[in-house]
Amino acid sequence: MATKKAGSRLETEIERCRSECQWERIPELVKQLSAKLIANDDMAELLLGESKLEQYLKEQPLRQGASPRGPRPQLTEVRKHLTATLDRGNLKSEFLQESNLIMAKLNYVEGDYSEALSTYARVGLDDLALTAVPPYRLRMVAEAYATKGLCLEKLPISSSTSNLHVDREQDVITCYEKAGDIALLYLQEIERVTLTNIQNRSPKPGPAPHDQELGFFLETGLQRAHVLYFKNGNLTRGVGRFRELLRAVETRTTQNLRMTIARQLAEILLRGMCEQSYWNPLEDPPCQSPLDDPLRKGANTKTYTLTRKARVYSGENIFCPQENTEEALLLLLISESMANRDAVLSRIPEHRSDRLISLQSASVVYDLLTIALGRRGQYEMLSECLERAMKFAFEEFHLWYQFALSLMAAGKSARAVKVLRECIRLKPDDATIPLLAAKLCMGSLHWLEEAEKFAKTVVDAGEKTSEFKAKGYLALGLAYSLQATDASLRGMQEVLQRKALLAFQRAHSLSPTDHQAAFYLALQLAISRQIPEALGYVRQALQLQGDDVNSLHLLALLLSAQKHYHDALNIIDMALSEYPENFILLFSKVKLESLCRGPDEALLTCKHMLQIWKSCYNLTNPSDSGRGSSLLDRTIADRRQLNTITLPDFSDPETVSDSSSSSSLSRTESPLHLFVSSHLHSHPKPDTFVWPPAAQSFSDPGPRQEHSLCNSPDVYFHGFPSLFSVSSVHATSVAASRVEQALSEVASSLQSSAPKQGPLHPWMTLAQIWLHAAEVYIGIGKPAEATACTQEAANLFPMSHNVLYMRGQVAELRGNLEEALRWYEEALSISPTHVKSMQRLALILHQLGRYSLAEKILRDAVQVNSTAHEVWNGLGEVLQAQGNDAAATECFLTALELEASSPAVPFTIIPRVL
Repeated sequence: MATKKAGSRLETEIERCRSECQWERIPELVKQLSAKLIANDDMAELLLGESKLEQYLKEQPLRQGASPRGPRPQLTEVRKHLTATLDRGNLKSEFLQESNLIMAKLNYVEGDYSEALSTYARVGLDDLALTAVPPYRLRMVAEAYATKGLCLEKLPISSSTSNLHVDREQDVITCYEKAGDIALLYLQEIERVTLTNIQNRSPKPGPAPHDQELGFFLETGLQRAHVLYFKNGNLTRGVGRFRELLRAVETRTTQNLRMTIARQLAEILLRGMCEQSYWNPLEDPPCQSPLDDPLRKGANTKTYTLTRKARVYSGENIFCPQENTEEALLLLLISESMANRDAVLSRIPEHRSDRLISLQSASVVYDLLTIALGRRGQYEMLSECLERAMKFAFEEFHLWYQFALSLMAAGKSARAVKVLRECIRLKPDDATIPLLAAKLCMGSLHWLEEAEKFAKTVVDAGEKTSEFKAKGYLALGLAYSLQATDASLRGMQEVLQRKALLAFQRAHSLSPTDHQAAFYLALQLAISRQIPEALGYVRQALQLQGDDVNSLHLLALLLSAQKHYHDALNIIDMALSEYPENFILLFSKVKLESLCRGPDEALLTCKHMLQIWKSCYNLTNPSDSGRGSSLLDRTIADRRQLNTITLPDFSDPETVSDSSSSSSLSRTESPLHLFVSSHLHSHPKPDTFVWPPAAQSFSDPGPRQEHSLCNSPDVYFHGFPSLFSVSSVHATSVAASRVEQALSEVASSLQSSAPKQGPLHPWMTLAQIWLHAAEVYIGIGKPAEATACTQEAANLFPMSHNVLYMRGQVAELRGNLEEALRWYEEALSISPTHVKSMQRLALILHQLGRYSLAEKILRDAVQVNSTAHEVWNGLGEVLQAQGNDAAATECFLTALELEASSPAVPFTIIPRVL
């Protein structure tokens, strides 16, 4: 009895070691087995042959695609052990089957593929039982199917018939699929047995659980089938095979494999599958799919069944993705979680290889996440994912740079600049990084001194970045130009404008074929009121890039500065034919139409802008509250036409009609070349720079726009400045605009509980449209209509200084000077450098006889913007009223000189961005 118990314990231990692939313990256990039991020589031969073969494969692992190794001394001993077992045939049938399976495996290792296949045919591989067998037997069957598939791939087909090739390919894939399914079953079973043994173990600590390894044959069975599917053009079955592997209950051994498969499937879903060809994981695959090779024959379902299957995740509340990007994102988030969990962060030399593998695997996942989330515009989520990647990112430029780009796209510009500083440290010779940082600093951040430093980094880099030196000077000129706009002292403005011109001149000389260099040089000359020279350079810019919207806009404004309003309007119309949704062009068009075509055309353009706004932004106006536009309601109630033009309710589709025909020109040629050429060649290229008189040497007034109104959320960073305003946006306006936004939010919350949807810039654009309409009505003396338009803007931003200024204009039109005075004072309390409000306030004070205060306000306005001819004229009138005729005359002459070169809309309306 004791002998039987001892034998039973030994057999159990041997079975466990075979299941867990602990081959180094087998020889010692075989000795114990031979000493205690009789007639076990054949079993010992089987175990020794198996253990020696596995030890050999562990020491000299096989590689996919490697050439056959042939007979080896170590393998000769394996063959002797197995031959002795098979020749005597004393073992039970199941052990003889195991001997044959091991012998076939040996034949494959030695390169005898035909003999291996013959052995599998004798054993009857497809008839081997999978139920009520120990785990190691499942491993042997899985490896046998994988080996059979490898042999079939190696052996050539005797006939060239296509049907035989298709049948062989299907046989190979079926072998691999069976191998993979049984391998998953084996791994689940061995983990279940291991956990059971741990739970049943006594409190006395035992040996630590053995880390299971897949090995060459099991890994081939799990990974080869889908590779062949994709190679043969059957993407449907390849994707289905991926999903089958991923739905199987996970084990510790398959964790790394699971992450690899999830990443590969996500890549296929993102790159090779569209929404129309997608089917969710719980549906049957389509019989015919556009993903597959049309010449391929065969079904998209399995052609075999197993008596025992691996467990899969199931339940009622399991999430199932419904489209390809959703499934890809789910897979990548799972992969990211696994990559973070298994990250190797140790910096010691021994772990360098593991750390590089871990980093490479994580980088691929994050790159695919960038593609998946970038397609949906989910940059906020992407930046959060890449922030988690920072644990890998020590001295790794790629991850830092991806993180910086995601922060930029998510609108987190301040943090993006800090991350870009680290990128510059990691890669100091890459000039594109400081240029990118300078672009951010000159944008919504308004960190102009920081932008100047980044630009100087590129300029001073030497020969290493010589090809980017022109861009560096361009960035430096933009930084100086924007600083000049912000400067409050005339001397500082003049110095900064000289620096900007020199930087743009240097950029243009280094890169004469860069249209941006010529354009910004022309723009700076225009701001400095050197109109003929600016026309020469804008001609060059348009010759280099004939459809550049900013160059066309600048040409139109330069023509308006020369009082060629009709020509300027034609240029704007042609630019709008190429860029119909550019609100900056449309705002300029409103002003030009008011000057040369009358208010009817200007109001029609405002109506058209409302239609464009509705088509661009699918939002609901919070001021409507279901009652429609207050302007439209008043118009219908009074039963009168606003100069025969009705501004529609943009939330009511029945009142929106197509008016594009009234604001476009019929042409047969390219719209950008019909009229531009006549103005491009009429002004010669300037040979020298002529600095203007002191009164003209400062930056042109007006708001500083940073991107196209249609596309960027940073357009109205400083409130939403009136595009007709002559006030510069100074650094103090940054703080003022934040106060204005906060006050508007508080006031809006008191008026209505409906919040504005989405980002602010669409609503700011809408408010600007209403303010432009109000300005047109004020120009034709219609206070009621102007009040209605202003109220529409006030419903959106009640504390905007532009809205308050427009209320003051309406009060003036009604003759209520005290009310207008109060509105202008409130506008200046929000934005102290709003020159238009300062000028109108001083004009009212002048009418009220308060000359000293009016003079003080106008002199402050001149300091803010010395090119505002209305301010100089008002100052002359105040000085004349005080009896200072000589100073008044000088002011009037300056106003006349400035008015002669004043554009219809300030030059600074054109975005100055890198």
